Amino acid sequence: MSSEPGGASGVGRTPLRSLLFVPGTKTEWLPKAEASGADAAILDLEDAVAGQDKRTARARVAEAVTRHAAPGDRADGGMELFVRINPLGDWSAAEELRAAARPGLAGIVLPKVCSEEDIRITDRLLTWCEREHGLRAGTFAVVPLLETARALRNAHDIAAASARVAYAGALTAPGGDVERAVGYRWSPEGGETHALRSRVLLDVRAAGAEHPVGGLWTDIGDLAGLRRFAEQNRALGYTGMMAIHPSHVPVVNEVFSPGADELARAERLIAAVRDGQARGAGAVTFEGRMVDEAMAAGAEQLLLRHGRREQGPDAVESPPEG
Repeated sequence: MSSEPGGASGVGRTPLRSLLFVPGTKTEWLPKAEASGADAAILDLEDAVAGQDKRTARARVAEAVTRHAAPGDRADGGMELFVRINPLGDWSAAEELRAAARPGLAGIVLPKVCSEEDIRITDRLLTWCEREHGLRAGTFAVVPLLETARALRNAHDIAAASARVAYAGALTAPGGDVERAVGYRWSPEGGETHALRSRVLLDVRAAGAEHPVGGLWTDIGDLAGLRRFAEQNRALGYTGMMAIHPSHVPVVNEVFSPGADELARAERLIAAVRDGQARGAGAVTFEGRMVDEAMAAGAEQLLLRHGRREQGPDAVESPPEG
């Protein structure tokens, strides 16, 4: 697949439970972000940086990305590093993208996305950066932030515009761009955004985004509220959340991680289905419920996502749709 409309060639993306924002002027906070257990840090060049500091922040972020790629700087499987640039619309955003898109970067977080054309432009810019650094096409992911009514309405087309889009979803924090654009009145229970989060989740899943992420929870001290909100998102089908404070990361990671009992049950379910298949049975009774290939495929996906299984010839294939 080319980097023309339709996207760069796909590179397998790591599921991310927690993506923690870090101001671009505070790159020295990255060790604290990693110590919190965050799967990814997002160095922010947009809202977290005042206008007069953006040039300095851009240079600091570029240095941090380079350090992140240095041999011995982090172990395999360590924290991923993303950079949120400013909205497309002038050359400063392109300069930020070029400064950040180097070895050590996992992807670009793109704010104020308006349409799929924003993703296609970003895709082309990242392809040039990959060629400049001798990197594989599709190395850098794109995380579109759907912060306008138009973007939320076009979530499917935006997510489908490039294979780089693996992480996308609805961000419904109180008092932010989305609340202003849609006009809802935010509540801790989240009932007013439940339908919105559900529809966007379906749109980006249908477009092929493998690991949709949502957020944000802005009350730093209300960890119980954060847990309830994260559990809602996981129940809807999201695989992770963005976070604004290190204290939120352990809660988010716990919610979006299967427990030992859940993983063990998945292994038993797969074994039961395979045993039934060997005996010529399409469906079998497992712990009081009827299960078949569809349930086994879900269990297989869960184990693959969390490193308990390797893809191989014995993996249960997902049944065809329709």
